[in-house]
Amino acid sequence: MSNSEQQAREQILNLVADYYNRFLKKDNDSFTEGDRIPYSGRVFDEKEVINLVDSSLDFWLTAGRYTDEFEKRFAELLNVRFASLVNSGSSANLIAFMALTAPELGDRQIKRGDEVITVACGFPTTVAPIMQYGAVPVFVDVTVPQYNIDVTMLEEALSPKTKAVMIAHTLGNPFDLKAVREFCDKHGLWLVEDNCDALGSEYTIDGKTAFTGTWGDIGTSSFYPPHHITMGEGGCVYTDNALLHRLVRSYRDWGRDCICPPGKDNFCGHRFDGKFGELPVGYDHKYVYSHLGYNLKATDMQAAVGCAQLDKLIGFADARRKNWKSLYEKLECLKDVLILPEPAENSNPSWFGFIMGVKEGAKDGNGNELTRNAITKALEDNNIQTRLLFSGNVTKHPCFDEFVCKKSVDDAGDYRVVGDLSVTDYVMNNAFWIGVYPGLNDDKIEFMANVIKKACGKA
Repeated sequence: MSNSEQQAREQILNLVADYYNRFLKKDNDSFTEGDRIPYSGRVFDEKEVINLVDSSLDFWLTAGRYTDEFEKRFAELLNVRFASLVNSGSSANLIAFMALTAPELGDRQIKRGDEVITVACGFPTTVAPIMQYGAVPVFVDVTVPQYNIDVTMLEEALSPKTKAVMIAHTLGNPFDLKAVREFCDKHGLWLVEDNCDALGSEYTIDGKTAFTGTWGDIGTSSFYPPHHITMGEGGCVYTDNALLHRLVRSYRDWGRDCICPPGKDNFCGHRFDGKFGELPVGYDHKYVYSHLGYNLKATDMQAAVGCAQLDKLIGFADARRKNWKSLYEKLECLKDVLILPEPAENSNPSWFGFIMGVKEGAKDGNGNELTRNAITKALEDNNIQTRLLFSGNVTKHPCFDEFVCKKSVDDAGDYRVVGDLSVTDYVMNNAFWIGVYPGLNDDKIEFMANVIKKACGKA
């Protein structure tokens, strides 16, 4: 029998570690053909489970001590000043964008009708906040084999209404940060880096190397199970700008003006002596709202898992690079029929996946037309999970049926397209990807490569 709460907690956590080792621990080194090979997934040990139970014993169900620890350590790891935990990567993108609509930003405030340069080839929640607010996304094409924004189109996309660039690093491969950062600096634009698929990727500009997500004004991450680290659901917004940080926190926490942490009152010492808007003097500062915000906080139990995952991030990134390199070496023999991915210049990607595009007019070993569907069917038939490059071309989806494409900057409409998005459409029709996550081993990678070779008639 334990004599104290601390002793009881230690006893419980020791039992949790034993439970993990007996019932949850997986043998990632074993593989038999026919076993499921997912494109990604959670990789964890007893530390995540111990943290999760430890947090549950506090029964502090909102943000708490683990949240504080995660935000502090995450910011330190990325070498940024501020990090704010949210409940998903999609929420992170929403909050990052909404912070830029705040009136406190003066002439740089994004208003309805203002334009934000982005790409149609990606995940829709990079674009959704722009349109939901009433700003106008301006879509430009991408390049292959990097699958990132075509920076030669930036100046053509620019208009007097442009206020920001908001784009993702595709599957861990950084976009041309040097060119995009210089473009934004030249024209006084905000840069939001959707870093949800690229945590741990590095980029070098003028001899300085830093993590992606930290070169822009705001970076975002996702901690959904397939991503580089996980806490189940979860995300983060980070910045070096103190004003943007304050705005991010406000929009995340109901839009309130108060900065009191959850469960704490009168943190500032001026809860009842302020004058705000047309409210009476001394109105409770905890219920003063400077913005129309949301409640997008994560729970402390999620943060507890994330704290354990942070210790593994660098190792996870190294494993992803190793697996990507192994796949590339095994598939180089298919360059006559497949476009293999290439890392961006001056980058060290923490790969999220291994993307390939079937060359137009490619033939299989029997002289028949080679299609993406033939390869993905062969992979799925062999229990290998595949994915397309998210939306392919988001403007082709049913959600865009109600929206009007603007023919020019001054026309009425909901979005604008620069160029013909021909490469984006190529990706939509021909590209697919498979996983490189740390749960893979050499046997699984060998098997995936062999299935692709066979599907291309090269086995």
